[in-house]
Amino acid sequence: MTPAQIHAFFAALQAANPQPQTELEYTSVFELLTAVLLSAQATDVGVNKATRRLFLVANTPQAIIDLGPERLEGYIKTIGLYRSKARHLMATCHILVEQHGGVVPRTREALEQLPGVGRKTANVVLNVAFGQPTMAVDTHLFRVSNRTGLAPGKTPLAVEKQLLQRVPTQYAVDAHHWLILLGRYVCQARKPRCWECVAAPHCDFEPKTLSVK
Repeated sequence: MTPAQIHAFFAALQAANPQPQTELEYTSVFELLTAVLLSAQATDVGVNKATRRLFLVANTPQAIIDLGPERLEGYIKTIGLYRSKARHLMATCHILVEQHGGVVPRTREALEQLPGVGRKTANVVLNVAFGQPTMAVDTHLFRVSNRTGLAPGKTPLAVEKQLLQRVPTQYAVDAHHWLILLGRYVCQARKPRCWECVAAPHCDFEPKTLSVK
């Protein structure tokens, strides 16, 4: 995609959804971190169902610690890989309490030191909680970036670097949300729903799928 196409692509997404939001439910930075940590290889819907119950009884690092591993597992057992995620979350809570005063750090380096928090999770927290123009490249972003010609790359990191270079500044903070939602609901893996896509006229994917048939 050319710079002009990219600008028009994001302008169309912005016009359709001026204030995109994550579909994970949270009321604090720690709740967001917890939800993102739990969301690996799971749906946002499934995570939200579990955290609605969990956050009623424990929504701070110390409260999670006080809950204990077994009770924590009980709240998140409907989520895939819940045992390992419970271990990671519990260890993360200990680090937050012991090294950060119970506060979620605002730097990538500190976030990536937390168990279960990789680059993608750190990027989500930096973007959603702290408004940084990061690109959390999940399967949706990876597919959309390559399929449309927006930011081709063979690895998630390569795509992330391309996005950081190619997305215009005025769209950078919200771009991650628009691309996730586009990939999740419109530019789907099996068959892109080009006939529903507001940005389809501006991307390089050909041939466009013109109908559901």
